[in-house]
Amino acid sequence: MKDKISHWRSFCSHFQVVRYGLIFLAALWLSLGVPGCSFSPPNSQTASSPGPTQTNPTAQRFDGVTINVITHDEAIYTGTKRHIAEFESLTGAKVNLTGIPFKNLYTILQKNWSGNNSKYDIAVILPQWLIDFINAGYLEDLTARVKTDSALRWDDIAPIFRNVSATYKGRTYSIPLDGDFHMVYYRSDLLKEVGLTPPETWDQYLAIAKRFHGKDLNGDGKPDYGSCVSKRAHENSTSMLISIATPFLQSQGTVQGAFFDPDTMKPLVNNPAFAKALDIYKKTMDYGVPQDENLGGSKARELFITGRCALTIDWGDVGPLAIDLSVSKVMDKVGAVITPGTTQVLDRKTNKLVACNKFTCPYAIDGVNHAPYAANVGWTGVIHAKVAPRVQDAAYAFLSYMSQPTQSNVDVTIGTTGFNPYRISQFENSDPWIKAGLSSEAANNYLGAIGVSLNSPNIVLNLSIPHNQEYQFEVLDTAVSDFLVKKLTTEKTMQQIEQGWEQISNKVGRDSQRAAYRASLGL
Repeated sequence: MKDKISHWRSFCSHFQVVRYGLIFLAALWLSLGVPGCSFSPPNSQTASSPGPTQTNPTAQRFDGVTINVITHDEAIYTGTKRHIAEFESLTGAKVNLTGIPFKNLYTILQKNWSGNNSKYDIAVILPQWLIDFINAGYLEDLTARVKTDSALRWDDIAPIFRNVSATYKGRTYSIPLDGDFHMVYYRSDLLKEVGLTPPETWDQYLAIAKRFHGKDLNGDGKPDYGSCVSKRAHENSTSMLISIATPFLQSQGTVQGAFFDPDTMKPLVNNPAFAKALDIYKKTMDYGVPQDENLGGSKARELFITGRCALTIDWGDVGPLAIDLSVSKVMDKVGAVITPGTTQVLDRKTNKLVACNKFTCPYAIDGVNHAPYAANVGWTGVIHAKVAPRVQDAAYAFLSYMSQPTQSNVDVTIGTTGFNPYRISQFENSDPWIKAGLSSEAANNYLGAIGVSLNSPNIVLNLSIPHNQEYQFEVLDTAVSDFLVKKLTTEKTMQQIEQGWEQISNKVGRDSQRAAYRASLGL
């Protein structure tokens, strides 16, 4: 593959295979139990399921070699740390792990890797940052290593993670360790008790949140909350807003895009659709905790799994966290569902919301347009290009070891690791999930919800263009934070985001940014 377009077309081809093949059938088999399906039962060994893999990622030892690793200081840090002692024992290498707040990770890496004396050999980062680090020459090209690493089982990594999280212009620069999609989690016992079904639209989400807000949901005699959604600034919380906005903004499939007009590079952030999303995001505060604007992601999860929330929006972490009996009060009381949609979508020609029909919403389900957001796509491991060759070898061995099925198929079943399913085998085989404590029904529901999101032809991918950090984690984050504390009106918020995004595009080069965005959509 010689360019981004061919890379994307290859991904689209793979994605269609996944969509109509394995993962689609997995989603149907797991969530619906369709009789007569030719898909093998989850516990059977199939051609694409990895067999036993080597425990040691390399026959070579690395005695005397030190690897310095940096990542986010919360769950991903825990998941990475989990494998250090065994890797050190197997290889003789020494692994130093540093965790820092999310808001500082990109900036610290940018500053550190731009100098001559880097402190960090490996970083576990968000894939939307890859393009900046690749263009700056910071990352080692891992293509040749991956091709000769049979233990990694590269073909077992689902195409969206293998081709989007790890690959740029046909070259591999990272090793996927995680798969990320937003889903809505709900208290299945509460909904069943009052005869409600999981929310299909954002209006239904708000109605359910209102229904349960202020009631005692975990039996401790205290009033609880209808909705717990992360909103704290500088924590990637604005990805929650994006998940609310995407079904209003994108209805014609992944290639339409949800961030910019691909023809003009005009930001899709100052229109009735985005205004509706902002208002829904703020409305969830009526059913949230006091000072909801300060609720962080980890606290939101804690509140949900201790039984204090009826609904939440989150990545895949909630499913396995719900079975951690040391903290969970909702064992077998949690359901997962594709993020809600809408019956109205933006007409970009008139800049108005219009009703869904077979033309405006060709992928609608029962009249509802869903556009699940692959927020982050998944944390991924990269190696700094300037470190010594011996350290690069050891660094690759560590990332390979973490990602190999023997390790990762267990990691994704443990909520505290921060790692969510990203391998085909992790969708096919429910044994590890059941062994971890999920009931068969809960495992099927959880994996099925991820599969349905992954299968959607209207899935929204990350904004994977240069300077994503500025667009999403600086301009968008700042404006939305001010909006939530009523410093800005809805109109002013949209204007501030639009102006900020336009300034970035013009500064970097509008034509080059447009080309990058179109390429990311396969246009």
